[in-house]
Amino acid sequence: MSSLNSPAALSIVESSIPETPQRKRNRTTRIKGQRAGVWVYAGLGVVLIASLFPFYWSFLIGSGDSSTINDPDFSWWPGGNFLANAQTVVSDPAVNFWPALWNSIYSSALIAAAVVLTSTLAGWAFAKLRFPGSKALLVFVVATMAVPMQLGVVPLYILFADLGWTGQIGAIIIPAVTSAFGVFWMTQYLRQAVPDELIEAARVDGASMIRTFWTIGVVAARPAAAMLGLFTFVTAWNNFFWPFIVLDRSDPTLPVALSLLQSNHFVDYSIVLAGVLLSTIPLLVLFVVAGKQLVSGIMQGAVKG
Repeated sequence: MSSLNSPAALSIVESSIPETPQRKRNRTTRIKGQRAGVWVYAGLGVVLIASLFPFYWSFLIGSGDSSTINDPDFSWWPGGNFLANAQTVVSDPAVNFWPALWNSIYSSALIAAAVVLTSTLAGWAFAKLRFPGSKALLVFVVATMAVPMQLGVVPLYILFADLGWTGQIGAIIIPAVTSAFGVFWMTQYLRQAVPDELIEAARVDGASMIRTFWTIGVVAARPAAAMLGLFTFVTAWNNFFWPFIVLDRSDPTLPVALSLLQSNHFVDYSIVLAGVLLSTIPLLVLFVVAGKQLVSGIMQGAVKG
């Protein structure tokens, strides 16, 4: 009798019942009830337009000339000077575009990888290991998120000056290898994604804690780790304050290098915004390549939450 009540048996029985007009209407009603309405698509369209408008505005100004932004007869159609303005940004010796681009890619990738590694290790420890003071330590880690970075700039700069690291790319990588938000994010995710019974089964089979972490924790944490890595990369890429202080103008990151376009008495915003758009291209490529993992991380976090 228990086999007759199984989901497979019930589905077979239900499929064998002839389709009546009433059943067809009920099934159609259920399907329609799951579809998004017109207002949902309208709201998403408004959000999409609002998100794309800054890019289009930047492209409009970046494809014009120095008088475009103050032109009373401003046209909403792009001009034909974007490639020329982009070439001006790339060839400007004060900007030093290609070394700055490499510095941003190199430092952002290392920071993202380090944050994912340290956050996953710490998240696994807080979520699945039992040790004295774990809850208090996690609260302390989360509480550090309330401390602004600006408060630690002066002592941090003095420390790196004593070490002789000012002007080097390592000065912006080392302070960012850990993230309180990353630790909290991975702790919450691993706490819900990995059942304790699975860890106990691995221990019964003789697996060490390191092997259990590598074969179970790392696999389960991939969607959340991908999402954390993406957001960490974007944050490190857009970071301006600390690199502006600790790096030399001859070897900056890309945001600092682009700020040099505004150091003259006259600012040509067509060239500035062309440079801004150039700096966003690597981020757009990254989101296109890693978009599947990003959506997977968001959806799994929503279901498990």
